[in-house]
Amino acid sequence: MRRYWLLFAQTVTIALGIYIVIAALRPAWTGRAPTQVGGVVPVLQAPGGGPAPASYRDAAGRAMPAVVNILTSKALRETHPLLKDPFFKRFFGDKMPPQEQMASLGSGVIVSGNGYILTNYHVVEGADEIEVGLADGRKAAASIVGTDPETDLAVIRIKADKLPVIVLGDPEQARVGDVVLAIGNPFGVGQTVTLGIISALGRNNLHINHFENFIQTDAAINFGNSGGALVDTRGNLLGINSAIYSQTGGSVGIGFAIPVSTAKTVLDSIIKHGQVVRGWIGVESQDITPELADSFGLPRDRGAIIAGVVRGGPADRAGMRPGDILLAVEGKKVGSTNDMMNLIADLPPGGKAQMTVMRKNRETTIAVTVGRRPRQTP
Repeated sequence: MRRYWLLFAQTVTIALGIYIVIAALRPAWTGRAPTQVGGVVPVLQAPGGGPAPASYRDAAGRAMPAVVNILTSKALRETHPLLKDPFFKRFFGDKMPPQEQMASLGSGVIVSGNGYILTNYHVVEGADEIEVGLADGRKAAASIVGTDPETDLAVIRIKADKLPVIVLGDPEQARVGDVVLAIGNPFGVGQTVTLGIISALGRNNLHINHFENFIQTDAAINFGNSGGALVDTRGNLLGINSAIYSQTGGSVGIGFAIPVSTAKTVLDSIIKHGQVVRGWIGVESQDITPELADSFGLPRDRGAIIAGVVRGGPADRAGMRPGDILLAVEGKKVGSTNDMMNLIADLPPGGKAQMTVMRKNRETTIAVTVGRRPRQTP
């Protein structure tokens, strides 16, 4: 019996020794994590290398340097003329009432190495001073080159060397579902990139601007993003972020950007003429709806019907009359009032344009000498 007990004790001792060795050298085999005091905790580390799958850091990296922060300030009230008199200044000294200032934040996009920056009109509207902050930390004073309230666009300029310039994309090639990045300075927290898709193209009748052809996106756009960039996955500029639909003031996934094609037209016109020059013929129009066509017995259920003609204006002199249905402008079909406005606005003032109208179920062509659209005040 004593022999069996000694054999059992030796077996247990050997097994315990093996367990201690394994626990020290291969703790994972025992299912227990090692306890270390004052040492390095073992962790899993991913290997270094390129971007993660489906990363857009290259696109963001190409576009971000050209997106700037814009800080504007303007006086809230007029200064009384007497307060500018040197006698009053000497008499009151430091007790002169300070002029109240209001600061505003926005964003902009550098589109030229000459310092031209595209932004929204409402960002710089009424500004007395404009300061631009570049992504590399530099700051520069800016001046307004020109504005276009009808598209809510403005061009400002800074004087600086070695400016990063964004590459313009082609919004005509964009499609619903394409991934886009919105870059700007929301709430003044600093340059921020948000991700989304193109939700819709050609949005109009939103009553935000006079001329509307928005790119709609669900990329987050907030206060301070106005004037920033909407770029594609290659970092090319597709639009200028302009507005959001929100009942709270924050992003709810419905944002609007002005296509870069529109912005480029405004930019070129402002640099060349100091303002945007558009065609005008002096008519008021209304969209034809199926209900309107039934009520008045119109031969078409879509298009633009001339509701009024400015007396003595280009259309009046050419013989256009209320009730005419505008079918085409220079051979381009008119499907709505918005189409008509854009087509006429693109016409050069002073030239003749062929316009096809339907009057009493008969088509006729009228040659209209295009006028210059009066500048609209916001």
